This record gives sequence, structure tokens and C-alpha cells, in this order.
Amino acid sequence: MNKSNTGWLAAFLGVVIGILGTVAVNQLLNLGKVKANYAHWQKLTYVMNHIRKNYVDTVDVAALTDAAIAGALAELDPHSSYLPPVELQEAETELAGNFDGIGIQFNVPNDTAVVLEVIKGGPAEKVGMLKGDRLLKVDDAVIAGVHFPQDSMVRRMKGPAGTKVNVTILRDGAQTTFEIARGKIPVHCVDAAFMINDTTGYLRLTKFSRNTHKEVDEAARALLDQGMSHLIFDLRDNTGGYFDQAILLSDMFLDMDDEIVYLEGLHRPREDQKASGKGILKDVALSVLINENTASSSEIFSGAIQDNDRGVIIGRRSFGKGLVQEPVYFSDGSAIRLTISRFYTPSGRCIQKPYDPDYRYDIYKRYASGEMFDRDSVKIDSSLAFRTVHGRTVYGGGGIIPDVFVPLDTTRASAFFIACNRKATQMRFATSVFDSDKKHLSEIDDFQELERYLDKIPLKERFLAFAASKDGIRPAPGEWEATESYLMPQLRALVGRYSKLGENAFYKLYLPVDETIRIALDTPARVVDGQR
Repeated sequence: MNKSNTGWLAAFLGVVIGILGTVAVNQLLNLGKVKANYAHWQKLTYVMNHIRKNYVDTVDVAALTDAAIAGALAELDPHSSYLPPVELQEAETELAGNFDGIGIQFNVPNDTAVVLEVIKGGPAEKVGMLKGDRLLKVDDAVIAGVHFPQDSMVRRMKGPAGTKVNVTILRDGAQTTFEIARGKIPVHCVDAAFMINDTTGYLRLTKFSRNTHKEVDEAARALLDQGMSHLIFDLRDNTGGYFDQAILLSDMFLDMDDEIVYLEGLHRPREDQKASGKGILKDVALSVLINENTASSSEIFSGAIQDNDRGVIIGRRSFGKGLVQEPVYFSDGSAIRLTISRFYTPSGRCIQKPYDPDYRYDIYKRYASGEMFDRDSVKIDSSLAFRTVHGRTVYGGGGIIPDVFVPLDTTRASAFFIACNRKATQMRFATSVFDSDKKHLSEIDDFQELERYLDKIPLKERFLAFAASKDGIRPAPGEWEATESYLMPQLRALVGRYSKLGENAFYKLYLPVDETIRIALDTPARVVDGQR
């Protein structure tokens, strides 16, 4: 038994001592009566049974068992975990590709939820809900103006397909209550896919769900039909998901027999995954965008691209999760996710970062160390150097280090801009623009028409008036000039999101202030003879 497990059982027995008393514990540990065989977990089983049979009060056996399981897994690694039924259902719904609900997307800019999208063909659309509706009540629960938690709103609107929920909305000053029969709602993982210019496509992937390969394939074919020869593939803030989807996605870009990843663990023999050579994007130049929240399956994909010198990785060091979890399900609806192997990129590196006491606060440590702002501050373990297929040096032990570093830009964060962010002034302003012209804006389905529409609106003047009247925020002398080039594209993007173009409009209109995309457009996306 390893030292960490001994420590956990010692802590557990410390609780037992407080509960049972010294005499009972001496009996418990008397090897003449109870044989403590660590290898077969008999000691733990005996403790649990002894508590159940002898504890002075009624014991919640389920809760105690859950605590014991969670405690044991916490001693293994940061990603082995126990999921009670509710948490398991939420986690699996997020990646399943669909969920049971009413079919809307909303945000909460000012303590009242505003509908951003009504999913086509979904239950909400069928009863007449529209983009821009304010959500006031779900059944009898008031959710507007009372600081109602957003996750609780979501839970109240979700529910088994076929069940009904009453949603009260505010539209044009009038309240309406819809009775909605919940149904199966598709969850998309491709947030946006469009052409930036005549040859460059952009695709943003938010997670590796069950439908990821299918969605990316469909989006990629549409971009190829529009003349795409270079793809900017955005994996920033993509925390991963299904392992098999990372393999399928990598296969779209690599040649036959190119190594994608291999897995290996103490009880799992090495398992190699190689490309089929049948991918539709093998000949497309590729730029992959990553940041500190890019993790797991996203890192498998990024590592395969980098180690095969297939494209250029741009951004900041990724999260550093190089472990693979296998689920074990229980009849009560709970499950454990047990780490059963490590994954290794084609060059042989494991990108799992060290399990130190501050593991969960690693991102904050990166900020404090200056890594987010200066490539030279990135901690590299030179003993973990590996070679790509063209001989470039890459490093293991802590995420994917990009080929091209892009620091965080805080230079444009004026006091005026920060004050607006704190009060979500930009989001609320965009909603007010939609309210004043929803009939026209909600029907726009062409980028050029949307650009013309936004050019005609005096956004600057209207926003400054809105910020002053609604939030009492006014820029100090020189602040607007310092902020305008950053804030105006954001306003255009937020207003454009209310058009039929949705997220495509938001990301395309936000491009002028996305430094990482600008660098991707200016950086060659091919690696030749070890050079970028």
C-alpha cells in the first residue's frame, strides 16, 4: 500500500477513534481478531461494517460510503473522481450531444435572462418564443430581478422529454405565459464556422462531444466549398471530452500511418492510434489556437498536429492534462472516473503537469509568475525534450507549449472599459439596440447586410449615452480614444449576435481585436524541414 493511501486511512481511522472510543478501536486493530489486509481492502470494509453495526446513532450509510469513495479517489490523482447521480447526469448531458429541455439559449446581463437564440424546431420555437424575450418565471418561481442563480434557471427549464413547464416572458411590455412540452434538444460543439477571407476559414470548437467529428466534418466541407485552403482551428477554452472524437478529428488532417497518440498504464498495455490517411483536410494549411484552458482531448489533437509538424500551434501553454479516465457505473446512478492510463503524443511526451498541492490553482500561479505575458517566463523542464518528425524540439511535463506565443493584452483595459465590464454595460446596450429594432435586426442573414446595418447605427454616441444614463459611467479625458479600437468591435459583435447569423456574426465581427487570429493570419501554417 502506498504512502498516500496509508495517510487517507489514518485520517479515516482518526474519525473512527472519535466515534467509537479507544477500546473499540483497539479491538478493531487487534490483529489477533481482525486481520488487516491492505492489499484486499479488508481493513476499510471492516471499519465501515463496524460503524454500521456499533455506532451510537443512526448512520447514513450511503453518505458515508460516498465520502469514503471520494476520499480514496482524491488520494490517487487530480482527475480520478466520484460523481453522485446528479453530477454524473449533468456531466454526461454536457457531452452527449443532446439534452431534454425547451430549446433556448440565454444570458443574464442585468438580473433578467434574455433569450439569445431559440433553437430551430425546438419546443420553445413551436409555441412562439422569440429571440429577445425576457424570462420572468418558470412555473411558479420568479427568476427575474431576484438574483436567481443562472444554473438554477437552467435546471428548472430542463426535464424529461414529454413533461411540461410553464415559462412566463416579457415582450414589448406585455407578459405571456407559454406551456411548453420539453423535448430532445441538440447541443452543438461547433460554435462558429465561416470564411475570414477568400482562402482562410475559421472554425471554433467548444468541446469534444459525441457529435464533434460529425459537426466538424459538415462545417469543414462547407468551408472547402467556399474555397478554403487555410483553416484557423480555435481550441481556446476547449476543456476536452470524448477521447475517440480527438482521434477522429486528428485523422481528418494526417497522412496514413501518422501517429496520433498512444496510451499506456500499469495495467493497460501500450495502445497506438494511427491515422487512416482518408481525412478530407489533409491538404489544408492549419493553424491551431490554444490557451491555458485548452485541455485533455484538445491537447491530444494539438500534440498530434505539433509532433507531426502538420501545422502551427499559436497562443499560450495549454492546461496540461495527460491522463485518460475510464467510467465505472453503479446501479444507483452514480459513477467513478478512474485514471487508467497516460496518453503520449507521437514524439513520446506526456504533457501531464505535476500533481503538486496547488494543482487546482495552477492557472493563477501562471498569472503570478508572468507566464501569461512573457514567453520567457514559461517553465520548461529541459530534461523532457523530444523531437518532432522534422526534428524540432518540443517539451513534455506540463501542457502543449505553442510554436508561436501570444501574450495576454491588458494595455487597452482602461478604467472606463473595466467599469463597463463590471456592470455588463456592453451586453445590456446590445439588448437595448435589439429591442429598438428587433424586426429588422432579427431578419438579417448576410454578413454584408449586417455590416451595412451596423455602419448606419451611431453606436459610439448611443453607447456613451447609455453608459452615462443607465450606469453613471463616463470616460475620463483620453479614455475613449484609448478604448475605442477595442470596445467598438465588441459592441458590433454583441449587437450582430442578435441577427440570424448568431455566433458566426459575433466571432467574425470580433476578429479586429483578436490578436491571436491576427497572428495566425500572418504566420505560415506549414512546417518544412524543421522550420515554421
